Amino acid sequence: MTVKEAVVARFQELMRQRRMRPNELANRAGVTPSTVYSMLDPRRKELSISVIKKLCDGLEISLGAFFSCPLFESLDPEIH
Repeated sequence: MTVKEAVVARFQELMRQRRMRPNELANRAGVTPSTVYSMLDPRRKELSISVIKKLCDGLEISLGAFFSCPLFESLDPEIH
């Protein structure tokens, strides 16, 4: 699993737990819905930490709590 896949999986998990749709997350985070949908798109490879921070703010979770998850402990190397 790549970092991007883990980030998407984590946001999907948190939205599922809160019964929240991507549009609602976008509204709470102060970003456009297209920003959230773009992040969820598997064709997009890069993510901005500032967008991750805004989405975490919208979920009322710290970056530390977001990344404190088993998904991030065994990621594939991304050095090519």
